[in-house]
Amino acid sequence: MPGTVAVADDGGPSEPPGTEPTATAPVRVDATDPDLKLPEGATLAEAKVLDIKSVVEDQSGDERREDTNADVTFALQAEVLFAKDSAKIGAEAEARITGIAEEIRKQNATRVRVFGFTDDLGSSAHGDTLSKQRANAVQAVLDQVLNSPGITFDVRGYGEQYPIADNSTEAGRKKNRRVEVTFPRTRQ
Repeated sequence: MPGTVAVADDGGPSEPPGTEPTATAPVRVDATDPDLKLPEGATLAEAKVLDIKSVVEDQSGDERREDTNADVTFALQAEVLFAKDSAKIGAEAEARITGIAEEIRKQNATRVRVFGFTDDLGSSAHGDTLSKQRANAVQAVLDQVLNSPGITFDVRGYGEQYPIADNSTEAGRKKNRRVEVTFPRTRQ
């Protein structure tokens, strides 16, 4: 690899992906300000910023992009990237990953998370292994395309953990078989 750092955490996840706090309150609120017009004895809750999330999914459902105040996440369905039960990336998949790499470059990201997920068919151990192999394969293409020693990758395989759809239907299982690439948005 061209000098980039890939971090693998083979232990269990400490937090589900995408649930970390992303922003702090932009201004300080003075609870004693008379313009707040609070009833006597009332107090203010701690200020917090709510993420605004934009989700765009192509009509086929093969690719999804989520933008929040802090992060950009691309989710690619496993069928787009890999043959069944495989972690070998095809030529069409490389073109899609290259598009994601262009966005990483545009955002000047220095830390990129690549997480693999599977459905709940087969053994949990097999899903864990396959999801990690798939995340590694996507990270390798990103690393090759970006060729930047300043980027650190966090690569994990979560297997069947953190489904985004119902595993009792094939349509749901298809959505759960995915690789997600997440990186910080540029602050402007």
